[in-house]
Amino acid sequence: MFQDKEMVNDYLAGLNASLTGYAHIIAQTNDSELRQTLIQLRNQDESRQRTLYNYALQKGYYKPAAPAAEEVVQQLRTQLMSEQQN
Repeated sequence: MFQDKEMVNDYLAGLNASLTGYAHIIAQTNDSELRQTLIQLRNQDESRQRTLYNYALQKGYYKPAAPAAEEVVQQLRTQLMSEQQN
C-alpha cells in the first residue's frame, strides 16, 4: 500500500510530466481555440503542482536544492533576456 509520501511524489512526477507535454503540444497547436484550452489546462496543472509542491515541502517529503547565489541568478537572467532579444 502506498504511503502518503509515495503518493505525493508519484502525483508530482505525473504533474511534471503533464506540464512538459503541454509545453510541446501548445507550441505545435495551430487552432487558437484549442491552444487557449490547452493553456488553461496547463495553468490548472501548474496550480496543482505548486500546491502539492508546497505540501510536500511542508511535510518534509521534498528537499529543494540550496538557493543559487544572487550573482548567478542575475547572470542567468541577463543571459536569458539577451537570448530572447536575438
